[in-house]
Amino acid sequence: MKYDLVVVGGGPGGLAAAIEAKKNGIESILVIERAKELGGILQQCIHNGFGLHEFKEELTGPEYAGRFIDQLLEMNIEYKLDTMVLDVTDKKEVHAINSKDGYMLIEAKAIVFSMGCRERTRGAISIPGDRPAGVFTAGAAQRYINMEGYMVGKRVVILGSGDIGLIMARRLTLEGAEVLAVAELMPFSGGLTRNIVQCLEDYNIPLYLSHTVIDIQGKDRVQKVILAKVDENRQPIPGTEIEYECDTLLLSVGLIPENDISRKTGVEMDRRTNGPIVNEMMETSVPGIFACGNVVHVHDLVDFVSGEARKAGKAAAKYIKGEVSEGEYIFLKNGNGISYTVPQKVRMVNVDNSLEVFMRVNRIFKDVKLEVKAGEEVLMSLKKNHMAPGEMERIMIPKAKLEAAQGKEIVVEVVEGRQIIACTSYDNCTEEAVGGAK
Repeated sequence: MKYDLVVVGGGPGGLAAAIEAKKNGIESILVIERAKELGGILQQCIHNGFGLHEFKEELTGPEYAGRFIDQLLEMNIEYKLDTMVLDVTDKKEVHAINSKDGYMLIEAKAIVFSMGCRERTRGAISIPGDRPAGVFTAGAAQRYINMEGYMVGKRVVILGSGDIGLIMARRLTLEGAEVLAVAELMPFSGGLTRNIVQCLEDYNIPLYLSHTVIDIQGKDRVQKVILAKVDENRQPIPGTEIEYECDTLLLSVGLIPENDISRKTGVEMDRRTNGPIVNEMMETSVPGIFACGNVVHVHDLVDFVSGEARKAGKAAAKYIKGEVSEGEYIFLKNGNGISYTVPQKVRMVNVDNSLEVFMRVNRIFKDVKLEVKAGEEVLMSLKKNHMAPGEMERIMIPKAKLEAAQGKEIVVEVVEGRQIIACTSYDNCTEEAVGGAK
């Protein structure tokens, strides 16, 4: 089999990339999806809040995915469901298998990785205690309830305040379960502020920051979960234990970009994001292999996934048509307060008017100044009222500013303001000054 473009992953990122490539003149496209339906994780996200940026209206997850699926079908873009990609070589050969076609070797001129991310499990965070039934990742529980029609429990404790965990606290409450508490190891929430308000505060569900699960008790099914407060080293503090009699523990303890195939292909990885290092065109270190969405870095809004995927799809089309310009790279680095930046490198020659840069901060900041520097020269200075690790930041650097950085590294950092250093609850925090702030 031969195609101009193969897209690995049929979620919102993969669909948007395939559609954009088709709009840019690429006719021979194949989307490969391992699930039995297109749309990815959105198919189980039946709550609203999607599409405000992309479609200027509020949609549920299936509705959002449906918009892209309809476009894919209208454009007659080929796709294969229930198909597992086994390997991708640096020569852009895709090895895949399904029950209908058997083993397939697919040759492509360009490839877009859009495999999304997976949840951390109990084994990944080493929670002590018994190993009874009733311990679920939040995403698995979401699929059971929203797609399979199974209720996962009646009395629930949730560890981790990521967006999926917050949304499931509300979902379980609406289905008649009692959500006893949400515990978060860090001194800040990992989810969007709107989800803390709408999913916890509106339902009087307590959020315990700087707390974790220290024991799970139960023989056949979970019977008790014990929480404890943690110190600045994230170690449990004796005497702070809180016991909950419950039958279910949900884990919302982080997402990991799904990059097993990427690593086998040999693309260069970023230890900060656990995703591929990409340039201004979302191209990896292997020429002709692009990546977008949660496989690159974990997003909080699917609208941004779609935008990033369109960039990758358009760039893949340019690559196939031989329209990509080579040039010297400028590297982007994270400074004080910043966990990572994407893209990690940029060629000026391929930037049209401005460079879109995504980043996350590593703690909560208030009333801060964000600076973009090239050496000692400040290219941009932005004021930010509030920044938190659970909310991805996006800035646009004008091309004229980038031209001043030729031959230098670009550093993004927080230079002054206030930072949150400790919290016992969402609205009870200790602050300290950053840089020149008072």
